[in-house]
Amino acid sequence: MIQLVVFDMAGTTVRDRDNVHQALIHAMAAFGFVVERPEANAVMGYPKPLAILEMLQRRNADEALVDAIHQTFLDNMIQFYQTDPDVAPTYFAEETFALLRQRGIKVALDTGFSRDITEAILDRLQWHDKIDAWVASDMVEYGRPYPDMMHYLMQQTGVTDPAAVAKVGDTTVDILEGKNVGAGINIAVSNGAYQADELAALEPTHLVANLEEALAVLLA
Repeated sequence: MIQLVVFDMAGTTVRDRDNVHQALIHAMAAFGFVVERPEANAVMGYPKPLAILEMLQRRNADEALVDAIHQTFLDNMIQFYQTDPDVAPTYFAEETFALLRQRGIKVALDTGFSRDITEAILDRLQWHDKIDAWVASDMVEYGRPYPDMMHYLMQQTGVTDPAAVAKVGDTTVDILEGKNVGAGINIAVSNGAYQADELAALEPTHLVANLEEALAVLLA
């Protein structure tokens, strides 16, 4: 029986109309690097310093730029999540949280964002009381696709068996994170960063179109 569901944030539970992609592209452009959307998409879900490092390495660029580019990305994202009227939950996200908790199932969030961006989102959406735990990529040693964030959330919620954990996300590294922790249910949601065929190639336990369909799987 599932005791804990770990949801990704941007693109899965937090509406993302290419905002994260654009902030990453703009941060790279501020330092003279032209990045197209497919390249930015390829690093979605990863801790953002790692994503930036990956793109710099492809250009044989100075790794010392990572911190400066990441700070530009941070500033853009925090301002966006604090002020932009487009910031909102994805379809059926809050209903899913509530219905799972009514069944006694813990709800947690993990993300490739850093802690400061994550807190800006939670404050803006007033989610602190709607979830049981959360973790950002800079709060553990290794972010996705490593299982560190999932282990952290299991400790926070008192869940010891990975088979009693479900992972729900919209990127390939979400699926890999679920596999690496041994999650009993590993749900890919195709209304986010990746197309259904890209997600299906990594063989999640379930592939759904939105969180309403994910909830049906989780409560089956």
